[in-house]
Amino acid sequence: MTRYRLTTLLAVICAAAPLYFGLSFLLDPAGAPDGYGIEPWPTGNADGYFVVKAGRDIAAAAVMFLLLGLGRRHVLGWVVLINAVIPIGDGLAVVTHGGTVATALTVHGSALTFVLLTAALLLTERPQVAEPAATVTRPVANAQG
Repeated sequence: MTRYRLTTLLAVICAAAPLYFGLSFLLDPAGAPDGYGIEPWPTGNADGYFVVKAGRDIAAAAVMFLLLGLGRRHVLGWVVLINAVIPIGDGLAVVTHGGTVATALTVHGSALTFVLLTAALLLTERPQVAEPAATVTRPVANAQG
């Protein structure tokens, strides 16, 4: 597998993961929090957090898929790097709201590592040079007869 294809795969995963999480929190708010690291989860009006998280994750995914689709890989690298704030914030939320450091590091720390690796690969990627189009040479007719 070439570096370009590997980086593309990692970028797709970086975009697909928050899309999955966002849709999960939006469509299955009772089951989605499992494994996040904070218990008990908000109830009553506080469960509006799930909609906020869903919107954030879906928007982040949409921006990454857009840039990937447009072929703006270097800009995508910057966006992925900026999005590294998300697992940092999530890990801090876990640690400061009753979750364990182990969960924060395994769940959100591994996500941070993955995101940083992907950003580094995208930002150090050299633009692909298009192959020159094949030219067809035709014999020139002899004008002298």
